[in-house]
Amino acid sequence: MRHLTVYLYPACGTCKKAKKYLEQHGIPFEEKHIVKEPPSKDELKGFVVKSGLPLQKFFNISGKKYRELNLKERLKTMDDEEKLELLASDGMLIKRPIATDGDQVTVGFKEETFDDTWRNE
Repeated sequence: MRHLTVYLYPACGTCKKAKKYLEQHGIPFEEKHIVKEPPSKDELKGFVVKSGLPLQKFFNISGKKYRELNLKERLKTMDDEEKLELLASDGMLIKRPIATDGDQVTVGFKEETFDDTWRNE
């Protein structure tokens, strides 16, 4: 049985859905509070590589912090290292939940993605 780590924010509706999904399907996981224990810059870099997603997809674009920092404009001129440092500095900027077993990574919650990634042993 694989070891799943899920970075989430307890008040986040999407995170609650993901957590409920995992519990209903009997998929054991370790919960990490994305603000109190945000993934490090190196962990984030690994997540980007393993997920196959562009770095941009790791930003919580609907978040208040994202808008306050005017990241829609600022990210256009930042390189990947700067983006990773910014994400690692504040868990509220990271799209959530992030689930990983060390080999695969999912960002956000879509039931079919969880079915494909975490239910097929």
